[in-house]
Amino acid sequence: MNCIAVHRERAGIKQRELVAALGWTQTRLSNYEAGRRLPGLTECRAIISALNKLGAPCSLDEVFPPEPDVPRAA
Repeated sequence: MNCIAVHRERAGIKQRELVAALGWTQTRLSNYEAGRRLPGLTECRAIISALNKLGAPCSLDEVFPPEPDVPRAA
């Protein structure tokens, strides 16, 4: 689960503005926001950089929270 849309919307950034900053298609960003596709580390860093440049201060872990450790049976 990611929080791309949450941070984008909190900062009043429209999806099309973030798409333009990234140089991507709207479909690509929409798929990442909805969790239909998983961005790689390079894409995650690009999203964070674009959000920051557009006025949404955030970090990688805030937008892409780490998965909690789940204890496994021995």
